[in-house]
Amino acid sequence: MKRFLILLGIMLMFIATVSGCATKKAAEAPAVKAEPVNLTIAAAASLQDAGEELKTIYTAKHPDIKITYNFAASGTLQKQIEEGAPVDLFVSAGKSQMDALAQKKLITDTSLKNLLGNELVLIAKKDSTLSSFEGLVDKSVGKISIGTPETVPAGQYAKETLTTMKLWDQIQPKLVMAKDVRQVLTYVETGNVDAGLVYRSDTSGMKDAKIVAAAPAGSSKPIVYPMAVIASSKHPKEAADFEAFLGSDEAMQIFVKYGFTALKK
Repeated sequence: MKRFLILLGIMLMFIATVSGCATKKAAEAPAVKAEPVNLTIAAAASLQDAGEELKTIYTAKHPDIKITYNFAASGTLQKQIEEGAPVDLFVSAGKSQMDALAQKKLITDTSLKNLLGNELVLIAKKDSTLSSFEGLVDKSVGKISIGTPETVPAGQYAKETLTTMKLWDQIQPKLVMAKDVRQVLTYVETGNVDAGLVYRSDTSGMKDAKIVAAAPAGSSKPIVYPMAVIASSKHPKEAADFEAFLGSDEAMQIFVKYGFTALKK
């Protein structure tokens, strides 16, 4: 009996030791790091410079979030979303594109907000003698680029402005359509066209072009950038958090630095 008790004690001590070691190893084992949440942001091409800086600021504070942008013309992005492209947040340069998605129940209505304003400007090469919108009809101006009005909000605003100024019909033969507003800027800077209409925000990094004139007040509908979380987003909370950041005072300072207009609250 005595020998049995001794053996039992030894066994219990052995079990306790093994269990303790296992518990210690489990405690010391590194925690499995969660995969970052990847947010896909569909954003108007004119937001590229500001968007990249804001991405750096946000991900530094939220290392668990990875942001992937898809910059393109707002009409192109609208079509992609309608066709089921995986997108978490859409920032459009035009109201009509967002309205179309809302009508099809493809956005979360409660998340829809107006983010920014902008201004349309006429640009030309630095050495150009062009001095006004009216000068576009002159023979010295051979080609003028705007975004395709059907898909590029800046192109639609350009058409409205030129129509209001009674220049649209006169310059039609000179028009070169671009896939987005950034392409218009490239055409002007490379000398492929003599002038172009872009957003003021697109001119912040111009090197080989200059602003000739701003579109007259009231010559087009107000330029507003709406944003909304996509209804099919797999990360609606994280998308809403990033949307809130874009609308913050901190983010607005960055937008204004790049030439956008803060909307009155």
